[in-house]
Amino acid sequence: MIGTIIGAIVVGLIVGALARLVMPGKQNIGVLMTIVLGALGSFLGAWVSYKLGYSNQNGGFKIIPFLVGIIFATVLIAAYLGITGRRGTKPRV
Repeated sequence: MIGTIIGAIVVGLIVGALARLVMPGKQNIGVLMTIVLGALGSFLGAWVSYKLGYSNQNGGFKIIPFLVGIIFATVLIAAYLGITGRRGTKPRV
């Protein structure tokens, strides 16, 4: 149980960080929100991949759900920034 939670946090951090790297511009969100949105994106990416018929019959690292998770995390971070606004940025005059 504890290993699963720690694994989800680590994967969430990695997926969230990669999603932030893919996005253009500066994202002013904290590490905790990056982990939460990355973990949620990773979960949604895996779920959608398997619902669409993906199956990893060879075992090993599952690259397709990982990449789809990064896409979902990018969309979630963009939505979060759209809802909360880009805090910390100065309006251009």
